[in-house]
Amino acid sequence: MEANSVVENSFGPKEPISKQLDENVSKIRSVIGESTDFIMREWSYGPNLGYRAVSFYFETLMQSSENYMKRTLQDLVDHKVGPGMDSTIEDLVKFFMHDGVSQKKAVLLDRIDQAVKDIIDGHMVIFLDQWDKALSYDAFSVETRQVTEPVNESVVQGPRESTVESLEKNMGLLRIRLKTPSFKMVKASGGGKTNTDIVYAYLSDVVDSELLKEFERRFEAVKQMEVLETSYIEQILEDSTFSPFPQHQYTERPDVVTAALLRGKIAVLVQGSSGVLLCPGLFTDFFQSSEDYYQRTVISSLIRFLRVFAFIIALMLPSIYISLTTYHTELVPTVLLLAVINSREGIPLPAFFEALLMGFFFELLREAGVRLPRPVGSAVSIVGALIIGDAAISAGIASPIMVIIVALTGIASFAIPQYGIAIALRILQFPMMIAAALLGGFGVMIMLILILLHLTKLRSLGQPYLSPLAPLKFSLLRDVFIRAPIRILQRGLRTRQFNRPGR
Repeated sequence: MEANSVVENSFGPKEPISKQLDENVSKIRSVIGESTDFIMREWSYGPNLGYRAVSFYFETLMQSSENYMKRTLQDLVDHKVGPGMDSTIEDLVKFFMHDGVSQKKAVLLDRIDQAVKDIIDGHMVIFLDQWDKALSYDAFSVETRQVTEPVNESVVQGPRESTVESLEKNMGLLRIRLKTPSFKMVKASGGGKTNTDIVYAYLSDVVDSELLKEFERRFEAVKQMEVLETSYIEQILEDSTFSPFPQHQYTERPDVVTAALLRGKIAVLVQGSSGVLLCPGLFTDFFQSSEDYYQRTVISSLIRFLRVFAFIIALMLPSIYISLTTYHTELVPTVLLLAVINSREGIPLPAFFEALLMGFFFELLREAGVRLPRPVGSAVSIVGALIIGDAAISAGIASPIMVIIVALTGIASFAIPQYGIAIALRILQFPMMIAAALLGGFGVMIMLILILLHLTKLRSLGQPYLSPLAPLKFSLLRDVFIRAPIRILQRGLRTRQFNRPGR
């Protein structure tokens, strides 16, 4: 099996290009084989058309193939060879070997495997008879989505550009925002049959050197695996595979990526994926939004406190209701307790099963709304929730207060900017309800302690997940739950102490 995988992943023999055109053609065709969009075009040039050449390319990866041949000969004519029809192989070899290739994005190749890789990457490769090199032109041109407004991270105030599936466009969106020599982008390729282009970026004078070494060590495994989307890389880099909490942050906003790089993080971009992976992702990062920095300090800080409150509601509200109504009724005010008892009159299910059933249906509706086409999905989610909630109350399966609690829990999870942490809350609320049903408030406290212990132990690229809360760093709390004024944040950036991991 290992031997077969080596052959399949190869771009052909690592042999030098031969001077014999027919031999090169045979090797290229034996590696790539027959495919509808694989084009081999033979043509002649020079006096009496006595010299042969062959062009290889995939027509589905480029728009115009003829222009590259014309540009090649025109390149010669414009410089010093003279009329294109008088060019001989000696003229071409002398020109390209001594003067290079002046055409944009063109290189000379020495080996067969290099030629095969360039053809698959969307290049046009030209072989000339009696020459042991090949010309490779970057002719890649595939229609991609244009830069539009982010779908998952919309803002009222701020930039409205979104990363897209084109790696070069995304790199350009970052480069135009970080005009400094210290901004580095390193390109690599995934393994297998995909050979996906991957780029990781960082600021060399900001990123922690130990963090970068740890990232590059783990990134070596990425080069050996087939990568179809950014999430593949996340699953390779993460410290704890079975933790419900995300250990890296996703974004589709170039301004968010820029801000993360300024804080010493590493960004990972993948060809064909619009999501950018930010490493490491710490717990406090998931409560922050790009719009926090475009609003005034007081407004941003209040909104962040609101998100923390929403996190607590999404995690604990159903379990608190179950524990209070089942074990600790003496803690509920008499008037409120009578209202709860009255609303639950005739309900055949205990509070736990009632919450479990309504929570399950709410998650089912939410998932259906995500998977359905967008114009239909939102309508199904809203109408379905209204109809099922009303029908459950009318049928005596659920009480009105339980419908309110489940709805508040769902709405609170939507208030958190990062989708990954919201998924973690959706998972954790069910074991919280089970603990509340078994042990009441004591069970809720046990679950909270276990979650806190897990968060304390969790790492992201080797960095403490709860940093800067644990271990506590007072100098880094300026941008956690309270957002300090911009002038203070800028001062932190200049001193390289602004929320840097591991500091």
